[in-house]
Amino acid sequence: MKHFLLTRVVPFILQLFVRFIYLTSKKVFHHPKELKDKIYLVAFWHGELLMQPFNYQKLKPHGKVSAMISDHRDGEAITKTVEHLGIHSVRGSSTRGGAKALIAAIKELKGGDDIAITPDGPKGPRHSVADGIVAISKKTDAKILAFNCKPTKYWQFKSWDKFIVPKPFGTLEFFISEPLDVSDMDNDVAKEFIKEKMLINAME
Repeated sequence: MKHFLLTRVVPFILQLFVRFIYLTSKKVFHHPKELKDKIYLVAFWHGELLMQPFNYQKLKPHGKVSAMISDHRDGEAITKTVEHLGIHSVRGSSTRGGAKALIAAIKELKGGDDIAITPDGPKGPRHSVADGIVAISKKTDAKILAFNCKPTKYWQFKSWDKFIVPKPFGTLEFFISEPLDVSDMDNDVAKEFIKEKMLINAME
């Protein structure tokens, strides 16, 4: 019964609430003027993930993106919630099912679909960048887009990622960076570069 609630009932209710927030908010999109219709790695902080499906849909109304979500029972609720919002999933993370997720992500990109990653997930530290995003980018030549969402009104959890839930009837500012190319960078330099670009519009 608990499993049914976590994977069916809770995600359905949660996605309705997320849609309500989006529909009742003013939306402002800060997207690059020209982004060629290429395949990208979409990166956003774990604490800002809730509204990012709408950021992606504005960029690619008919695109397909799969999010890398923790290969853990707790990840099932998130998986089902984002599926309701049009986001597919690749299960696994840096700590659980990492190799499987890496291979699956590369396969998705080579098949023509985008991949979404939270570089500081699933356990942090907050606003850190793990190796996975750099490895996938280098193996597929896919450039990286940094996504951010800044609500004017929000609740903020006391979790490690300071998870943000926007309040209804505010303003949502969505940001997407210019494509980031790390193909010629050393791994540590690449991670610092990605972090710097992702922090430009990040919530405190």
